[in-house]
Amino acid sequence: MGLAASVVLGLVVTACSSDSDSTASSAASSSPSSSKPTDCPASQGPGGAAAGQTGSGAPSRAAGGPSITIAKSVKASDTSTSTVIDGGGAQIECGKTGVTTHSDVVYSSPTTGGKKTDLKLDLQLPKTDGKKPLVVYMTGGGFAMADKTGNLNQRTYVAEQGYAVASIQYRTATTGGTYKEAVQDVKSAIRYLRAHADEYGIDSAHVAVWGQSAGGYLAAMTGTTNGLKQFEAGDNLGQSSDVQAVVDEFGPGDLSKTASDFDAATQKTYVEAGSSTAKFVFGADSKKKLTDDPSAIKDADPSTYADSSDPAFVILHGSDDHLVSPSQTLTLHNTLRDKGADSTRYVVKGADHGDLSFMGGDSKTGLKWSSQEVMGDIVTFLGKHLNG
Repeated sequence: MGLAASVVLGLVVTACSSDSDSTASSAASSSPSSSKPTDCPASQGPGGAAAGQTGSGAPSRAAGGPSITIAKSVKASDTSTSTVIDGGGAQIECGKTGVTTHSDVVYSSPTTGGKKTDLKLDLQLPKTDGKKPLVVYMTGGGFAMADKTGNLNQRTYVAEQGYAVASIQYRTATTGGTYKEAVQDVKSAIRYLRAHADEYGIDSAHVAVWGQSAGGYLAAMTGTTNGLKQFEAGDNLGQSSDVQAVVDEFGPGDLSKTASDFDAATQKTYVEAGSSTAKFVFGADSKKKLTDDPSAIKDADPSTYADSSDPAFVILHGSDDHLVSPSQTLTLHNTLRDKGADSTRYVVKGADHGDLSFMGGDSKTGLKWSSQEVMGDIVTFLGKHLNG
């Protein structure tokens, strides 16, 4: 379901003053004013956000984003196999390392419903020596939109730690895509970047996927389907799409149970026919509810494909998430562990589904997702599994 991981930084953060270049006119650049750390950049557009978005990528109602129901209550879930962290304290800072951005790079041109679409990515490269491990990022958007410009603050921060960070478009229910096509898109982007690794200075042997909300779901699906041919399509098929690490922030898993921790009224709303999630599973013309076809739901669940050969996972979820039930990532985490895979799960105490201030939520809980504590855990995980 879900929005992008939408911390409120777009509302409170000024433009980053790191040494940043761009190879496309659509990407902003700025000159260094100081060698001291600065606030990380907000997404571009009115109020520091991409057009039609709030903060670092949350779709707004006015933008024609997905219909969203915020739960009235959230049932506490088991944390016995997870680590509870506060997520408070200092925010991430940028500016210590220059970053070059390649914007609107076409990585694939699939045909969906008889219409050809150019899918693009934005690639951030730190100005440091040597080849860079690759992190492919997927924003959220309720399976109805996928704006690659979202969450610029956190992406820039990760890039400055020494990673090539590519934020990608992928097909959604709005463009006629299902989860199968979206997973194919992620894998296609990985193959494209491996094929052009020398051009961009990418270490093609070390690749991670990172996503938030709907993007977290795609990251998990990509990781658990390493090597499965039914999710491979498009160009550069001679390249591998396998990844070595997965970062899943508050992504759903069993799409019929996204609201399982919520009040009864919200649960009913989430499984209705015609929702963007239902279309993402069954197709644009389907009239099915998410509870009508358990077999199809199982095929769309990353837990279905989990086994001991899966890459390492780090999974994060807010204990007070009102859009994706915290038990969703718990189920995936426990399944991975039961299958013998390497999975670590953090529960961010009191954190919601990113920043819900634009819908009357508490913006302060959104700041937890861009805290040095939370982002530090992510970067530490990447360093352990991509820099070996």
